[in-house]
Amino acid sequence: MLNKRISLIALGMLSATQAMANDQAESKGFVEDSSLKVLLRNAYINRDYKDGNPDKAEWGQAAIGTFSSGFTQGTVGVGVDAFGLYALRLDGGKGRSGAGGIDFFKRGDSGNAANDLSKAGAAVKFRLSSTTLTYGDQMPALPVLNYDSSRLLPESYTGTLITSKEIKGLELNAGRFTAESRKSAEGRDSGGLKSINVLGGSYQFTEQFKAAVYASDVEDVLKKQYLNANYVFPIDKDQSLALDFNGYRTKLEDSYVRDSGATGDDNKIWSLAATFATGPHSFTIAHQRSTGDSNLGYAYGGYQRGQGRVGDGGNTIYLANSYWSDFNAEDERSWQLGYGLDFGTFGVPGLSYNFAYVRGDNITTSTSEGGTEREIFNQFKYVVQSGPAKDLSVKLRSSILRVSQKSSEYNVSGNEVRVFVDYPINIF
Repeated sequence: MLNKRISLIALGMLSATQAMANDQAESKGFVEDSSLKVLLRNAYINRDYKDGNPDKAEWGQAAIGTFSSGFTQGTVGVGVDAFGLYALRLDGGKGRSGAGGIDFFKRGDSGNAANDLSKAGAAVKFRLSSTTLTYGDQMPALPVLNYDSSRLLPESYTGTLITSKEIKGLELNAGRFTAESRKSAEGRDSGGLKSINVLGGSYQFTEQFKAAVYASDVEDVLKKQYLNANYVFPIDKDQSLALDFNGYRTKLEDSYVRDSGATGDDNKIWSLAATFATGPHSFTIAHQRSTGDSNLGYAYGGYQRGQGRVGDGGNTIYLANSYWSDFNAEDERSWQLGYGLDFGTFGVPGLSYNFAYVRGDNITTSTSEGGTEREIFNQFKYVVQSGPAKDLSVKLRSSILRVSQKSSEYNVSGNEVRVFVDYPINIF
């Protein structure tokens, strides 16, 4: 059982005696190493759907406060992390809320979106040497459990996570979480998660090569494994070639297959991206492929209540071809051509541009085979470099997604625009 393996590995982490690192010995104290940050976020997403589907849009203002204490001095350090979130709806409703892919403010029983929402959480943490145990409300960022921070408010999870960095270059993680807080709703258990166990780690073999292996077990839903390998070839002073492989294997539980109406229980999906960087330019070619017998394709994120989804975090998709569409349908194959530009070389530091064209084919649904989809992605981002508004960022993103009629059961065509203004403030 994964749960038993996590317990054994956790004991091994905490009882390690031949540590090569000792972060706790460098602790300055609970107050001395503490920080308080506030992120002010104004976010807008508009989706102009095609084929007769109603358009959706949401706009809101959020304040995201995070406090992280240092650790008390001594053999075992003790600390506290906490967050407070508040969001105010600005779009006035007008029946355009309720899109699962936007999800700023969850609709209530009346069918109307909430006018505002607020929530808070806290966790206690203990550190022995370079191993930390955290219990409480957290925002884990792992390949098999990654909270979604790409909308107005972030998701969070309640549980225990152990992170060990005793050996230089090696990070090990083991955890169990028993509640999920949906990004668009109040309460600690608004996501419907029963429990998820996570286990894995990453190792920096050389300055150029890094690899990672992770696994998760979502109770009554699925088991998932993840593999990553990343290698960077230095070519010249300002040139490099990076190869990045990511792959997932998921196995749905039999009860979940029955309840969700899935046609099968197995999916394997992987992507390989090659990025050539030269000066301010970067050029990317990527291929992604999904195989297996499940019509759900690669299942991740979402919420188990009302959506029939997984509950392992909206960013749990470390794959190359994930933009508006994830190109993760059953049997789908997709190719990407991408380009990036840093305008700092041309006298505009802080301004960047990214473009991608992705085309997927061979999509299988319950009624058809050979479906296609294609997406054109554009994004400009500017980060203020100095002055009172230093670090304020403005991100303008657009996607044009077109899905063939054969693939309409899997996805929907549309045009999307996102505008995000983030202003991070370091209180101390």
